[in-house]
Amino acid sequence: MSSKAVITQRHKEMEGKQKNVQAEGRNRRALGDIGNLVKAVDAGKPKNQIKTNRPMTRRLCAQLVAKGLPVLGGKDAKEIQVIDDGVVGRKGAAVLEAAAVQKKDCQKPTVILSCDDEDRPKNSGKQSRPGSLNKKERAFTSILSARSKVACGLINKPQNEIIENIDASDVDDELAAVEYVDDIYKYYKLTEGDGQVHDYMPLQTDINSVMRSILIDWLVEVHRKFELMPESLYLTINIVDRYLSMKIVPRRELQLVGVSSMLIACKYEEIWAPEVNDFIAISDNAYTREQSSVPSDLEMENMVFFLAELGLTHYTTVVTYCPSVIAASAVYAARCTLKKSPSWTDTLKHYTGYSEDQLRDCAKLLVSYHAALSESKLKAVYRKFSRPETGVVALVPPVKVIELP
Repeated sequence: MSSKAVITQRHKEMEGKQKNVQAEGRNRRALGDIGNLVKAVDAGKPKNQIKTNRPMTRRLCAQLVAKGLPVLGGKDAKEIQVIDDGVVGRKGAAVLEAAAVQKKDCQKPTVILSCDDEDRPKNSGKQSRPGSLNKKERAFTSILSARSKVACGLINKPQNEIIENIDASDVDDELAAVEYVDDIYKYYKLTEGDGQVHDYMPLQTDINSVMRSILIDWLVEVHRKFELMPESLYLTINIVDRYLSMKIVPRRELQLVGVSSMLIACKYEEIWAPEVNDFIAISDNAYTREQSSVPSDLEMENMVFFLAELGLTHYTTVVTYCPSVIAASAVYAARCTLKKSPSWTDTLKHYTGYSEDQLRDCAKLLVSYHAALSESKLKAVYRKFSRPETGVVALVPPVKVIELP
């Protein structure tokens, strides 16, 4: 009987302890704000105060309790709180309220530790660093978007670089024509396609691109020896390519095309252009003067100049006809005077743009000046073209009638 009474008594004691444990668990209250950051603590705090931001585990909690360190546990055993006054509270709301009052009076932050990753914010995949809550960082996507807007010109970039006016030093130079420079370059850009050549080598039967390169290399040497302007070389090469794109040239005449192109280019760019004899010599006399330049009819040439200058001397001619008509009419009247047949050709019509009917009136006027020259008091043109170097064309009898076509 005594043993049964002892067992019954022990059983009641154990049941009482279990009820006390359950009551103790019901009296615990969860903390309202759970984090995992430890803020700085003043140096004057007790030495046994915990200064850490490491996550708390169940084992660490047990070690702190065993050492008698001040920890405050909530309803959940995963949450513990270190308070400043060193009081350990595990039961009842009184300890929690005392800790809250002391926190409010001292205005010092409590250190909140999280024992498990379950209490961390769900939108964060890693532990926060001290001081990172107040730091605002731009997302990687926003950085890429901003850079894309700048690249597309949606955001105006600050113009730190100022465009320099390279013609400012030539403003006072009338020969530089600074006010027309921009318009000139715009015109060149609009018309540069007219002189650009395309692949023409398949049309050539006797030359190839290697031969052309050898020719250009030789022309560079000629350009250097003659001490010509850089523009002369560039125009020479352009003329060579444009000619080869339209005419089939045999291999033996390729160098002739090169020197002829440089002769034409020099007449555009150089003040003192090399003569035909200079190009014949530089090509080692491989070509004759007649091959390098088309021989002209000197008598015909002097007669044209003579009639044109007679017309320019008289005011009526200048105010009645434009310069191109006067020039073409002088050619027509000179051919009639020298009995050239036919008086006007399709080639002349093509290059002057005028037909024989359009030139007849002006040509008759020029011929009348020639006929009245012996009685005129203006003798300068007559004396000029009566000299041997001008072919003495002033002494040629004038044509009486301009023949009809």
